[in-house]
Amino acid sequence: MVREGGATAAIDGDAAEALCRRGLVTAAGEGTWRLSPTGAAWLRRALAGAADGFAAQHQERAAAVVSDGSERHAVLVNQDESPLAWLRRRRDATGKPMLDAASFAAGERLRTDFSRAQLMPRITANWTAAVGGRGRSGGNAGAEITEVALAARQRVERAVDAVGPELGGLLLDFCCFLKGLEAIEMERRWPARSAKVPLTIALAVLARHYGLAGEARGRERARRLLHWGTEDYRPTLD
Repeated sequence: MVREGGATAAIDGDAAEALCRRGLVTAAGEGTWRLSPTGAAWLRRALAGAADGFAAQHQERAAAVVSDGSERHAVLVNQDESPLAWLRRRRDATGKPMLDAASFAAGERLRTDFSRAQLMPRITANWTAAVGGRGRSGGNAGAEITEVALAARQRVERAVDAVGPELGGLLLDFCCFLKGLEAIEMERRWPARSAKVPLTIALAVLARHYGLAGEARGRERARRLLHWGTEDYRPTLD
C-alpha cells in the first residue's frame, strides 16, 4: 500500500483485493495499491467514530489553538469552512503559498472581531433570551450590545476604513460572510478567476493596518540618531 510521500506499507493480498472490490483502493502498479477518494472518505468516517463520522467524511479537519481573550484552547477545526483557510493552503506555480502568514492572520483577526461584534444577521429566534423579553426577535435591531461587542465593532470599522471602500466589502464577504471566490465573482460580475488579485492586495493592506508583517522590523525612528550624550549621561523622566 503506497502512502502519502511515497512510503509503502505491507498489506495482505486477499485483504487488498477485498478493498479493491469495495472501491476503497485502486491499483497503482504491479502489486501496489493506493487509497481511492471513496476509501479516503471511508477512512475519515471510521477514524471519527459513529457519532461524527459522516460529518468528518466531507470535512478537512486539523488541530488548532484558539484564544477566547483570556485562555488558549486546543480544538479541532474544519479547514474547509473558511475560504481564507482554503486559500492559505493553495500554492502558486512556484510552490509558494498564495497567502503569507501575515495576510492569513489579518483575515482571521478580522473574522474574530466580526464574530465578537455580533454583526452576523440572525435568521432564527434567540432562544437564550428570557421569555417575554425583547431579545427573542430574529433581528439584531433591538439587541443589547455589550462593551466587548461594541469594542469589536469599532475595530472592524477601523479595519474597513483603513482598507478603503473599494476593498473593504470584498474582505467582509470573503473573511466574515465566508463567500468563496466564485460566488464573489458572480455577485460582482467579475471575470472568472479575477477576485484573487484584489483579495490578496486587500489582505496585505489589512495586515499592515494590524501591524503584521512577514518579518520583524524595528521602528523607523530607531534607525536615526536620537540623542548625543557623554558616558555619564542619564536621561531625565519628565
